[in-house]
Amino acid sequence: MSNRSQVLNLVVSTLSDVDSFVDSASSIKLRDYQRGVAQAITRSIFEGAGRSFVIMFPRQSGKNELQAQLETYLLALYAGSPCEMVKVSPTWKPQTLNAMHRLDHVLSTNHVSKNFWTKESGYIFRLGQARIYFFSGQPRSNIVGATASVLLEVDEAQDVSISKFDKDISPMAASTNATRVFWGTAWTSRTLLARELKAAQKAQKKDGIKRVFILTADDVAKEVPAYGVFVAGQVARLWRNHPMIKTQYFSEQIDAEGGLFPPERCALMRGSHSPRVSPEDDKLYAAALDLAGEDEAVVSDPAGFSGTLADLTNPRRDSTALVIFEVDLSTVDDPLIGKPAYKVIHRLEWIGTKHSKLYGEIKAVLELFDCRFIAVDSTGVGAGMASFLSAALGDKVIPFDFSSKTKSDLLWDFLGIIDSGRYKEYSPDDQTFWQQISFCEFEILDGPQKRVRWGVPDGTRDAATGDLVHDDLLISSAMCAVLDGEDWSVSAPAFLIQANDPLADLDRGF
Repeated sequence: MSNRSQVLNLVVSTLSDVDSFVDSASSIKLRDYQRGVAQAITRSIFEGAGRSFVIMFPRQSGKNELQAQLETYLLALYAGSPCEMVKVSPTWKPQTLNAMHRLDHVLSTNHVSKNFWTKESGYIFRLGQARIYFFSGQPRSNIVGATASVLLEVDEAQDVSISKFDKDISPMAASTNATRVFWGTAWTSRTLLARELKAAQKAQKKDGIKRVFILTADDVAKEVPAYGVFVAGQVARLWRNHPMIKTQYFSEQIDAEGGLFPPERCALMRGSHSPRVSPEDDKLYAAALDLAGEDEAVVSDPAGFSGTLADLTNPRRDSTALVIFEVDLSTVDDPLIGKPAYKVIHRLEWIGTKHSKLYGEIKAVLELFDCRFIAVDSTGVGAGMASFLSAALGDKVIPFDFSSKTKSDLLWDFLGIIDSGRYKEYSPDDQTFWQQISFCEFEILDGPQKRVRWGVPDGTRDAATGDLVHDDLLISSAMCAVLDGEDWSVSAPAFLIQANDPLADLDRGF
């Protein structure tokens, strides 16, 4: 047999099975949980069955590598005949670009494909007559017209809108009955991934053919022990019930929680210590200050306002709240946590008081407790107070500007502090604080940013009393998450150890 025939036979043998191809041509071995997914998808393609698969892997567990290896295999397998595949990611930058970069790397290192593939128009990869097209699934992207004859992939499907998929993406496989794969991680029950999961589970139950592959961090750790160690560190830092831990590592949807503050989380927040109005010796303190919104600032200074209260969107939207924390550094020494714990010991609240009149009182309280760090709301009219306090107290003051992003991030970090047992309220309960907890609402927003809108809605009233319910105490308490980003390492004065003078030793020798 000639060398050419031997090479051809080797290529044919390699292409007969995706696992053999990856092993022989890419020189890596798929993990068991990756292998099952790859074989199920290729079986559907070979049979022309047009099945729809849902693949949910924990973060950083090999999903993207599996995608690139599978795509390389299919390009090589169908290089001799016209074939088109389509892959859609939620955004062009960075997700689609990252996906193309991964495929570029695999195609360039794979022994079968490295000398034969090309790239066209910046978003098409071709091997022979086989092509894969990469598109962004952003709502305004123009992707109409492409056809998936073999495979349609939607990556991070939980972040692609249902309407975008139904209108522009799904038709790409309609005329060909191409196999469809929805990759992603758990989020809420309102996502495209969740909808397709239900449909795949129903079809799987009907014919017994596996279409759903849901893995958790525990499953991955069985094959990759180092991954288990990494996730254990994340769980220790944020705790097991944190929304990001549940969704990103254990493939659990989060809108079954029953709210941001279910009884289990509230129980973690309750401490046994008493409130205090003055500091104790040898204790470390920090503070957070949430300032009244602009409408209320105008109400407190009617002389500077030429309109009427009816002109304001919400004249009692907010109050100013100051919270003092006793900071426990014992958890800083924990190698898995490395952050302090916070005990609420004192609160002050002002409604309808001008910021400039509050400055002296707030400054006096902060100096009384000699707070190491002070997180201050610097949004809008709060910038003035933050500037005054910074001038008086220096680098202790940490300005925090609220936006949809920073407020969402603040919540995730605050929940992590609570769920790791590092936040405690005093006893007996502060009834106003717990009222705000009970009235707090949240809405998880669409998109890859994983943002959440949260707080007590404007104009909310307690049905029992008719009084307006604010969220200033809740927000100021959540600002301990701002403090959590500071350096809490314990420093001590430097000591100089005087070394022996070598010349003195020499002198004694003569």
